[in-house]
Amino acid sequence: MASKVKTAYVCVECGFETARWLGKCPGCGHWNTLEETLRQPEPKAGLASGRPQAALTTTLTRLSELEAESEWRSDTGLSELNRVLGGGVVDGSVVLLCGDPGIGKSTLLLQMCHTLCQQQTILYVAGEESPRQIKLRARRLGMSGENLVIAPETDVEQVLAAVEKLAPDVVMVDSIQTMNHPQLSSSSGSVTQVRECTGLLIRMAKEREIPVFIVGHVNKDGGIAGPKVLEHMVDVVLYFEGERHSNYRILRAVKNRFGSTNEIGVFEMDEQGLTDVENPSLMLLSGRPQNVSGTCVACVMEGTRPILAETQALVSKTGFGNPRRMTTGFDFNRAAMLIAVLEKRAGFFFGNLDAYVNIIGGLRLDEPAADLPVVLALVSNLLDKPIPADLAAFGEVGLAGEIRAVQSVRQRVGECSRLGFSRIILPKSSMAQLQDTVAGVELLPVSNLSQALALIR
Repeated sequence: MASKVKTAYVCVECGFETARWLGKCPGCGHWNTLEETLRQPEPKAGLASGRPQAALTTTLTRLSELEAESEWRSDTGLSELNRVLGGGVVDGSVVLLCGDPGIGKSTLLLQMCHTLCQQQTILYVAGEESPRQIKLRARRLGMSGENLVIAPETDVEQVLAAVEKLAPDVVMVDSIQTMNHPQLSSSSGSVTQVRECTGLLIRMAKEREIPVFIVGHVNKDGGIAGPKVLEHMVDVVLYFEGERHSNYRILRAVKNRFGSTNEIGVFEMDEQGLTDVENPSLMLLSGRPQNVSGTCVACVMEGTRPILAETQALVSKTGFGNPRRMTTGFDFNRAAMLIAVLEKRAGFFFGNLDAYVNIIGGLRLDEPAADLPVVLALVSNLLDKPIPADLAAFGEVGLAGEIRAVQSVRQRVGECSRLGFSRIILPKSSMAQLQDTVAGVELLPVSNLSQALALIR
């Protein structure tokens, strides 16, 4: 007797499954995210069903028998993208590229094709655009695309058949939310479809040693649309970020099995496409005001790269009962903690003052080394005393008011010196990482907030 088809409700955000519809997902807490899907009940496996045990067909290999050769990487033609990927494209890797609509994901893939097509054959699966639209973009980018084959297809089985027939060197899927498996009854973009289609593409990539680039959508909260397991399945997860009214784009790696995580690449979008920004620090500091209170230069590490960013703070008398706290590019709770430390440990009162913290250039500073520059900017604006233009700072601030050590001090000091900063405020406990002094740079080690604030008052 054939098993009956059952109805299940699956959350499109987290993949939580339930037998009945609920307004709020118990798994992630989002509202109206449960979608109805039809699924066949899984048959009982093994001895319980009376079937014989399957014969072993998997090849077993000892780790000592494997050759320890370094992986071969392909140049993408974009130095910033190579940096984020860890040096280039690794054979058999699966890269998930996500970002807001119109941020430049398809443009980035086509520019990558311009270099890869010179020696390799690329299969571009277009689920969102027609081949003529892709041709118009390629013409604008100045690429011919002799070895670029476009497949306007959304059926994942047809995509696998095209790979079998063409045997390409690289596969690009734009986007995974448009792919569907004909044997599944759920609609394209659902949790089940995204998970199953991605699983088939990953299996194909590993068996044939073909690198696969998958474009993914984001939800209204900025996270990757679809199941969370999608990020665990792939090898590399890239986020393409940027302000809507700015030409600069930031490519951030949050997962990379073949390179450093938290690495970033900076691009500039113009009529000819995306251009590498070789010196992001110089770009972020361009247009910096002079002799204005409330601004301080921070040196943070993004992966293996030191970057100088301008932190701005504004303190003003509040017109409401509760003072406002607002941050852009900096963690809100972290800023509230730093203000509390300033009140308790340094004697500055912010109880009836609004405080605003802004990071220039659309960059988000998540590293604790940005604590000290934010504190200096807040006090500078509160006292209306400008910080010297040749001074930079980095260091973590603790709840006791101490300045704690950070890593990669030599790289930070070298980057500050290269961009013309002659004085650097840094944690005293980090001085042990410096083997020798840097010519033309005055190091100002501090161990607590009082010593750091005394240098700018």
